[in-house]
Parts: sequence; structure tokens; C-alpha cells
Amino acid sequence: MNVETTEKKPRGKRGQGCIYQPKGSRNYWIKFSVNGSTIQQSAETESRREALDKLKAEILKHANGDAVAAGRVTVDDLYSVLLTDYRINQKALWWAELNWNKHLKPLFGGMQAKNVGTDTLSRYIESRRKENAANGSINRELSLLQRAFMLGYESQPRKVARPLRFHRLAESKPRQGFIEQKQYDTLAANCSDLFMRAMLALAYSFGFRKGELLSLKVSDVDLFAGTIRLRDSKNGEPRKVALTEDAKNLLAACVAGKSAEHAVFTRGKGTKPVADFRATWAALCCRAGLGQMICKGCSKPVEHGSKCENCPGRKRLKYRGLLFHDQRRSAA
Repeated sequence: MNVETTEKKPRGKRGQGCIYQPKGSRNYWIKFSVNGSTIQQSAETESRREALDKLKAEILKHANGDAVAAGRVTVDDLYSVLLTDYRINQKALWWAELNWNKHLKPLFGGMQAKNVGTDTLSRYIESRRKENAANGSINRELSLLQRAFMLGYESQPRKVARPLRFHRLAESKPRQGFIEQKQYDTLAANCSDLFMRAMLALAYSFGFRKGELLSLKVSDVDLFAGTIRLRDSKNGEPRKVALTEDAKNLLAACVAGKSAEHAVFTRGKGTKPVADFRATWAALCCRAGLGQMICKGCSKPVEHGSKCENCPGRKRLKYRGLLFHDQRRSAA
């Protein structure tokens, strides 16, 4: 009797994965292991051959370190990578945290990174414009988000499949007019807050920007040498300038009793850094006659600290007048 023997086809190596069809599904799924973790995902095809090709491609991606990390990556995860990068490179961490908590988190917090696209960015832009945010502010906020996605894309393994891109909004031309000495003297005379008076002197004399001033630490001020060092300048390069006598005296009062790691500008005798001084600035400009409060209900001027007599109830007031950026006369 003739007995036919058939050779068994060699099986693939263990760990290379497999394909299967779940009950009730027409599409194939792929399954493989990476570093002890099992990954299962749809091959998005009814073809066995295409499913096998998909399996091989995914295994190769993970072998080359090009695959996206397993699990649901949220925008919060990506932004935490950005904050770590800011902390390591000693960038303006407070500014990145402020923009996330105040502007970006309400929309993007908890959202899966893969769901962020053109429609999501458009909704964010529309919501910020309803808050009367300038195009430049929106651009800088979205640039932080873009940087977070880029760091996630460059990490190993990748946290996102592709970087985030957005069309930058058109920004207005740089302001040209600065205040005169007489206007500065009026502001200084009406300024009752020490931190505001010192910030006013530095911004007017040297052209320091708001973010540069708020990030100053006591260790950046050298009263013996009469200099101040900016670590977080706009171009990313530190710079040092010699102080005027007026600025030196004001800074001496600001840093008195503080440790090297404390912020220079704080309210009263506390050590908590000043984060937002818009209300203080608006009140100062109104007292100096360089600004006014406008009722949002009827668009008529209202005395600072008062209610609008033309509108029932308490309508919100908005400030209109000199901006902090406008009062610099030169750039250090």
C-alpha cells in the first residue's frame, strides 16, 4: 500500500504576529507583541494578503522605531513633554503653563492627539477671536501646541504619527509711536504699586518686553555691578544691560528680603510672582489720563471703578488706551 506523506509547511517564527477575523467582522485584524505588550488593531481590509502586508509593515515600523506609541495619547501628554523641555532648557516655563491653563486646555485638554486637525484649530481660533484676542497672541499660543506635537513626533517611540501644522494668521504691523518724557513722568507720578513703578522704568528705559520682565529672578539683578540680566529674551539669547540710577533704586526695593530664586516683581511684601497686571495697568493709565474704561453695553466712557449710568445692572467694562508695550522709548 502506497502511503503519501506531505511535508508540513514551516510556520513563521514566534513573535511575528498573526491575522484573524473576529466573529461578525468582515475585516481582518492583526495581532503582534512589542516589548511584552500585545497590540491588536484592524487591518481595515477584507483581503487576507493585504492584512498580512499590513502586519509585516507594522512589525517593521516598531523594529525601526518609527511606530507611534501604543495607547491613547492625549494633547495633555504631549504638552507635558513640552513643559519638560522648557524646564530642562530653562525657557519661560511660566509662560507655557499660563497659555495652557488659561487658553489651550479648555478646548484641547483631554482630547486625543489624533483628533486634532484643521476643524479643531479653526474652532479654537474662533473662540479666541470672540475674546478679542489679537492674531499675534493666537499665533503664539498655537505655536506652543505645534511645538508639543513636534516633540511627540520626534520622541522614541513616536507619540503621534505626524507633526501639527496650521496657517499663521496675519499680524498687524509693529507699533511705531512711543510716549514722550512728559507722559512717562505722569505715569510715574500716578503709580502707587512698587512692582508697577519698577516695571514701568525698565520698559521705558530699555524696551524690555512684558514676558522678559515677569520672568526675572532676584539672581538676575546685580546691584553691586548695577546690571540686570535677561535670560528669556525674544531671540532666545541672554543679554545684560547697565541700570539707570532710578531703575537701580527701584529694583533694590523690589528684591529686598527675597532669596535668589524668588521673582523680582511681586505684590506687596509677598513672594508670589506677578502673572497678570492688566487691571493695575488700566487703573494707572486712567488716573494719568492716558486711558479710559468703556461700557460694553453702550460703548460710552465710564469713570474707573464706577458703574455705567446708562445701562441697568452691572455691565462689563473694557479698557481702551495706552498699552504697556507702547510706553517703551528704546530697545536694549
